[in-house]
Amino acid sequence: MKRNIVIATVAALALAGGGTATALAATGDDDSSAAAKKSSVQLKDDNRDNDRDDDRHDDRDNDQDDAKENSAEAKAAKVTAADAIKAALADKSGTAVSAELDDEDNGGLVWDVDILGKGSTWHSVQVDPGTGKVLGSHTEQDEDGDANRVAAALKGASTNAEDAAKAAAAKGTVTSVDLDDDGTAKAWDAETASGKGAESDWKVDLQSGKVTADKSDSHDDNDSDDDDSDDDGSDD
Repeated sequence: MKRNIVIATVAALALAGGGTATALAATGDDDSSAAAKKSSVQLKDDNRDNDRDDDRHDDRDNDQDDAKENSAEAKAAKVTAADAIKAALADKSGTAVSAELDDEDNGGLVWDVDILGKGSTWHSVQVDPGTGKVLGSHTEQDEDGDANRVAAALKGASTNAEDAAKAAAAKGTVTSVDLDDDGTAKAWDAETASGKGAESDWKVDLQSGKVTADKSDSHDDNDSDDDDSDDDGSDD
């Protein structure tokens, strides 16, 4: 339910389509000009794109690089996910649906917070992870029915996004909170990073706020490994 991804996709289509998608990107009250403000948290380039001498170690090196990047981002963010959500809601009224710590192309680190406002209006708010100040925002109208699905998922819920972020913080540094409204078990998805950058996925119950480990990702990884094994065997 990360609406910022949708917004970025629309913007990319506008460039690729020679203006065809420009009208879509401009739908609603667009105050994205304020998003030009630079984040106070700038990440250093660790030359992660350098060629490796031995291709056999690529996966291992990439995993180490990812963990190093996750650790750097988590440590650099002085503002928690819960505080970022609070700041975003102070700027745009509505219901917070997701918050994600995101590194931009210019090296800046920001919190992207998605808020469902009145009349099926979506706000994507960028919050500085160093100061907690709002850097900018983008507004668009719902066109794919996400608003109705979100409203149905949150109907009667006792745990909001800020509550979920606070609950998951007991497991590590929260780097994202997102509404899981696709499964039968309604919950918040939360991701945390340890001091060494290891990522963990959690489910936060919409009613009780109880935090449990999310086993679905590890299960998918195991299935992928099994498929690879089967493919290797079939080639013999």
